[in-house]
Amino acid sequence: MSRSGPDLALLLLGGFRTMVDAATSGLAELGYEDVRPAHDFALRAILAGADSASELGRRTDVTKQAAAKTIAVLEERGYVTRAADPLDRRRMHVHVTPRGRAMLAAGERILDEVCRQWEQRVGAQTVTALEAALRDLVGTEGVSLASPGWVATSTDV
Repeated sequence: MSRSGPDLALLLLGGFRTMVDAATSGLAELGYEDVRPAHDFALRAILAGADSASELGRRTDVTKQAAAKTIAVLEERGYVTRAADPLDRRRMHVHVTPRGRAMLAAGERILDEVCRQWEQRVGAQTVTALEAALRDLVGTEGVSLASPGWVATSTDV
């Protein structure tokens, strides 16, 4: 083994952080200066069916209160809306707005550009091999949307 487990973990985290930082700054340049990485996880979970604070909390592995705060912030910033359930007016459903979808799409384009830059730097075969190796190691399910619990670096939502 040419490198220790902790070194490899830090390199993987560094790669993630490099991509996230590029997406965050790129989104800010496009007028989305108010988004954080945890917002992406929340919006993706909402698109996947987490339409309440309770469900968002379960899917992102945060408390219901933290999920409710995230929803409130996302609503204030125009990324989601809440609407009453037609069958139970006490229940609110959360929906991603066109602005939220546009921000997610812009972030995806930025991350695709980071991948292209990495391919230019180390070669497309190397990036393809890295992706294939990571899929073999972590599985085809990808990363859980429950990552905000350990990704969060501050109390800023």
